[in-house]
Amino acid sequence: MVIQLEVCLAIMTIFTFNLIKILVLAAFSAGLAMTFAPILIKFLHKIKFWKKEPRKKTITGEEAEIFYSLHKEREVTVPRGGGVLIWLSVSIVIFLFFFLANFFEIWWLKKLNFLSRNETWLPLFTLIVASIVGLIDDILQVFGKGKYIGGGMEFTRRLLIIILIGLIGGLWFYYKLNWDSIHLPLIFNFPEGIDITLGIWIIPLFILVMVACWSGGVIDGLDGLSGGVLASIFGAFSIIAFSQGKADLATFCATICGTLFAFLWFNIPPARFYMGETGILGLTSTMAVVAFLTDSVAVLPIIAGLMVIEVGSIIFQLLSKKFRKKKIWLSTPIHHHFEAKGWPAHQITMRFWILSAVFATLGVAIRLLG
Repeated sequence: MVIQLEVCLAIMTIFTFNLIKILVLAAFSAGLAMTFAPILIKFLHKIKFWKKEPRKKTITGEEAEIFYSLHKEREVTVPRGGGVLIWLSVSIVIFLFFFLANFFEIWWLKKLNFLSRNETWLPLFTLIVASIVGLIDDILQVFGKGKYIGGGMEFTRRLLIIILIGLIGGLWFYYKLNWDSIHLPLIFNFPEGIDITLGIWIIPLFILVMVACWSGGVIDGLDGLSGGVLASIFGAFSIIAFSQGKADLATFCATICGTLFAFLWFNIPPARFYMGETGILGLTSTMAVVAFLTDSVAVLPIIAGLMVIEVGSIIFQLLSKKFRKKKIWLSTPIHHHFEAKGWPAHQITMRFWILSAVFATLGVAIRLLG
């Protein structure tokens, strides 16, 4: 009886400290990003890091008249590259506490280290690499000449880079982590869910999910919209990871949330800067990795439900224009449709935040039940 009590107390102590670790480092990352943001904003304005002109063409080559009329002033006065604030702050926090844990013989500092091979190596690698690729794309959009003006990298080149990152991630999962299955929660007569073994097919699935998450980056179109949506998504994955005993991964997701809250402070209407490809590419790619690490791929379309709706609005619009010869929405993604109908930008943003929080909560509930 005494031994059982001691075990329970030990478990509760670990549980409590891990929770403190997540909350403290999320707050620390938010504070760091809040401190760094004014410096970054000033620098981006100094170098005039904004597009020379907003997008004039749709992905099918037609004139994007409605989008252009709505964004012709904002996109050429508000700098891009705000995503640097997010991935740079997260990187500083994770490496700072890694070095502190290794240089000082202080037990609680060692416990605050959340850089680990099984949980955070791959998402950190993905965040940094994809964000740097996105930053190059932003630079080409701002300072590029000829075909790069306003458009940055060609679509096919960006797609190939995402596929390559997905391939590296899939290989790491299969060969390094020995991961070859996905969990399907709440399947008919299996309330606890079932595991489906895919073997080496986990690699192409990883690539597919990576590309799908990247396509969800179209959510970045209004002041504060993408920041709030991504904060609810990474908050959801932090809860799932914590429930699985993956404290390092939960802390990693929480630090992203912390930096996103700081980003939102300066991105709510009127935005001081935009996330840009350096933020969207890094965060959506990392989202795919985290979904696999928490074995939550099956509920990813629910947790990121708003992104699915945004991408779906584009797909249905294209199909309608091809087969019906007319549009469903005034402009896509769908948040631009509501903008064209006269909804104030802040109203669209806040309502989409609420929807995203509902989707994320539902996804977490289904995953935990499974």
